[in-house]
Amino acid sequence: MNAGANRKRSQVGIELVRLLVSEGYRVFTIEHARNLISRVGLRDAYLWEALHHLRQNGWIISLRRGLYAIAESVPGALPVHEFEVAMALVHPAAISHWSALHHHGLTEQAPQKVFVLTTTKVSIPRLRGAKRSGEYRVGDIRYQFIQVKPEHYFGTEKVWVGEAQATITDPERTLLDGLSAPQYVGDIAEVLHAFEVRGPNLNVERIVEYALRMYGATAKRLGWVLEAQGVAPARLEPLLNLPIKGYRPLDPSGPRSGRYHRRWMIQENLPGRISA
Repeated sequence: MNAGANRKRSQVGIELVRLLVSEGYRVFTIEHARNLISRVGLRDAYLWEALHHLRQNGWIISLRRGLYAIAESVPGALPVHEFEVAMALVHPAAISHWSALHHHGLTEQAPQKVFVLTTTKVSIPRLRGAKRSGEYRVGDIRYQFIQVKPEHYFGTEKVWVGEAQATITDPERTLLDGLSAPQYVGDIAEVLHAFEVRGPNLNVERIVEYALRMYGATAKRLGWVLEAQGVAPARLEPLLNLPIKGYRPLDPSGPRSGRYHRRWMIQENLPGRISA
């Protein structure tokens, strides 16, 4: 490539970053970039080369093909929050499980990755060599995408993280997700501790209503937990009356052994409750 083309590529890149920062972009797509440079009369002939140049020089970070974030080292740029990146990677998306548990102050254990709830109809980015399905890495941050059926995508709220808004599962939905998949919040002991922390602030009507929209096993686990916390039996009747076939383990990731709780059709496979 000749010197003139190099200068043009550099000019487009510098002008693009300036425009992105001035417009408040921290995460942007190719279309965002193309629209911005066209507004100032620059042709996009050198756009891909300019983006490559910016990426090589550490001014932008590639999130996936056609999606980028402004590096915080760029003068005037505000740092991109990891939750903001999650919102851009897939749609719909909600910060969930361990990440939501920590955000809501229900655990002191900080997760080592960002957990994101999304639906089965979304193509989740995959990383070659990822340790498990649904895992993706951006820089030093790992993202764990957890797919649910569209009808099970609910119980979310908007929160501010820095200068951006993110969607996150609310406390009641987060606790239910812990009962459904405790491996994504540490373990079942962490889930039960989170219920204790939430304690008097728990919206019992909301969490019962949520549970009835999810799988029966999750609803029965919730009934077992709330009864142990002293919630009035009348408030748990909808959970108790929910039909279910067979006993389900309290900890779905634990061993299939332990005492059987007939009222809730739960096998109490917790340490200290497992009989020989």
